[in-house]
Amino acid sequence: MRNQPTWRIPAGVLLLVVALGLYSLAVANLVAPLIANWHALAQAPVYVVLGVIWLLPLRRFLIWMETGRWG
Repeated sequence: MRNQPTWRIPAGVLLLVVALGLYSLAVANLVAPLIANWHALAQAPVYVVLGVIWLLPLRRFLIWMETGRWG
């Protein structure tokens, strides 16, 4: 457990917000036009998968924010 404040937490939160913004812009600009003509029930699984994919690296990123190590 740490007793001193660390720069990694505010920097990590800012980096996470920027990365999520860039990811959402990429999905909106690259994926949305490709599936715009699909039925809504066909689009839903695509957006569910894309909404979950960003969570995959999050665990290691949060560990880095707390400990300074990637694993």
